[in-house]
Amino acid sequence: MRHILIVDDERLVADTLGMIFRRNGFKTHVTYTADEALASARLCSPDLLLCDINMPGRTGLDLMVDIGREVPDCRVLVLTGCYSNLLPVQEQSRKMPRPSRVLTKPCNPDELLRHAGQLLATA
Repeated sequence: MRHILIVDDERLVADTLGMIFRRNGFKTHVTYTADEALASARLCSPDLLLCDINMPGRTGLDLMVDIGREVPDCRVLVLTGCYSNLLPVQEQSRKMPRPSRVLTKPCNPDELLRHAGQLLATA
């Protein structure tokens, strides 16, 4: 079973994403800050990180760098609602050791699951 680590500071969003992935056969762990997500990633080595970018404290971009260094086999799927972040996020995405993708909010759950499945298929 594939393990997905979800981080979004909007608890409703994070919890809903966790529910969507659990209902589709994934093992999930939901966190609400980049620091919590990094600590969880160190413990469970997720197959996929589903990550928001704009969060209080450390950002999703910071987390992407840390995940790339500390859990290099983890794929990253960024889900952001801030279009001004797209260029720096896409640039960081290209630097990741494993395939990654960037999607914008709102995102259809079927599309999200499709992209996650495609990333995990490259494992």
